[in-house]
Amino acid sequence: MEIKGLVIQARKEFAEEHFGKDAWQKVLETLPPEDKKALCDLILTAKWYPFELGERLDRAIVNVLGEGREKFFEEIGAKSAQRSLMKVHKSFLAPGDPQAFLKKVDVMYKFYYDTGRREYTQTGPTSGVMTTYEAKTFSVPDCLTVLGWHKEALRMCGARNVDGVEEECRAKGGSCCRYRFKWNV
Repeated sequence: MEIKGLVIQARKEFAEEHFGKDAWQKVLETLPPEDKKALCDLILTAKWYPFELGERLDRAIVNVLGEGREKFFEEIGAKSAQRSLMKVHKSFLAPGDPQAFLKKVDVMYKFYYDTGRREYTQTGPTSGVMTTYEAKTFSVPDCLTVLGWHKEALRMCGARNVDGVEEECRAKGGSCCRYRFKWNV
């Protein structure tokens, strides 16, 4: 499985914006030489990168900058949503209509991952369940960034008091990755 360079670039920007220009280099120093080389070069946002590279990068960012706090991945996901949804994927936003936004998760998923699929089911006027199936690779860090990304995206669509939880996770033995969201309008 591969991820888009846009995901990696968002991580780099997050590190530099929140922890200073030298933060990215500090993170890279903790990675294996082949990862460091791949990430020292120009990161192409439209290029596909190995999922495992992104997973190792996420762990390094949390260990070096996030003091090992797993919740830190949600913050990374939120920043990634701000970056991508204010720029290249702005057309996915549905201002004033969070449900319309979530109904596009299947299309959005294909822009970030090359295998698997994602579905959304509305459970009420201000709630729903998003499920990822058949991804070849998965990890707790990736699931937490997905959670943070979608919570922030819902806020960007006008939702207030957004709550999101991962109810089932393949990285923790589940059959899929399932997220439940609710919010106020």
